[in-house]
Amino acid sequence: MTPSQANIFIDDAGGGIIRCRGAWNLAQVGNLKQMMTAIAWPANREVVIDCAEVEAMDTAGAWLLFSTQRKLEHAGCQLSLQGLQPGFAALLSMIAARSQEAAVVQPPAYGVLERLGRAYMHHLEQVAGMLAFIGEAAISALRIIKQPARFRFRAVLHNIQGAGFEALPIVGLLAFLMGVVVSYQGAEQLARYGASIFVADLVGLSMLREMGPLLTAIIVAGRSGSAFTAQIGTMQVTEEIDAMRTIGIAPMDLLVLPKIMALIIAVPLLTVYADILGVVGGMVMAKTQLGINFEDFLDRMEDAVRVSSLMVGLGKALVFAVIVGIVGCFQGFRVSGSADSVGQQTTVSVVQAIFLVIVMDAIFSIIFSWLKI
Repeated sequence: MTPSQANIFIDDAGGGIIRCRGAWNLAQVGNLKQMMTAIAWPANREVVIDCAEVEAMDTAGAWLLFSTQRKLEHAGCQLSLQGLQPGFAALLSMIAARSQEAAVVQPPAYGVLERLGRAYMHHLEQVAGMLAFIGEAAISALRIIKQPARFRFRAVLHNIQGAGFEALPIVGLLAFLMGVVVSYQGAEQLARYGASIFVADLVGLSMLREMGPLLTAIIVAGRSGSAFTAQIGTMQVTEEIDAMRTIGIAPMDLLVLPKIMALIIAVPLLTVYADILGVVGGMVMAKTQLGINFEDFLDRMEDAVRVSSLMVGLGKALVFAVIVGIVGCFQGFRVSGSADSVGQQTTVSVVQAIFLVIVMDAIFSIIFSWLKI
């Protein structure tokens, strides 16, 4: 026999008894909530809830009945429940017990040392995971060197277009403006000592050795590194990566190595492009601010800047490219759960990549100073 539709009402003729009828299950919860909204609940009095005519009940119905009891208790009513079948009463008791357990359990309050320890362990876990990821990528690269036919050149070209060619406008604009800023700030100081021509040394060395590769790496980390994380993370959430493994395609070969290789090719080229635009910006500002002709600027820069300065910048760019590629892909594989995790790991990817790039640049500065390069 199919249970009748659920109902709840106050029987004024029966002395204000709250009567529950029908099937109190998940399918009827919506209707019951609408009925409860329309009821003028009593307050500060004795209330009887009659459940003799309840024909069926599941956890959703039991939770709704328990919530009704709690609501009346908060209104100052003295409740008595009658007529509920033994099985339904046991379900209601279980809901009440679980509710009390949830109310008693409090999130643990960690001390300062414990919070520091947990943060340290979290970062240590990330470092260990990244080292394992780098090792796996190295093994895949060695396997592809032995079997070049496995390498996916189309994926590399696609990533070069996205990470390199499409980044030309923003890299060029920012490099040009950076050259303008460096030239402007330097020109104002050098002009006081009659050494205006040395602005070419300042712009050339700063752009080729430091600002060009660093600025390019930061832009690529924000554009391409975040895109790598979002792409791989979305595939992780939608279980596409698991499907790739099922059909025998290694995600490392298809998703990671082409991206890293594309950055290794694109970032040094973008760095050279940024160097040129930065020097052009410095030349324009030097001519505007100090009246130095382009020919004089280039002649002085040719004497002051050696080829080794350009090679130092390109060497940094190669290392920065590997860092951005590995961090972007690694954080993508750490996505789990829902799409919200994609946004979180993308943020972590950008911050971590920029941090590591700047730390590596500082390490390079110390090494080059020690080697007198």
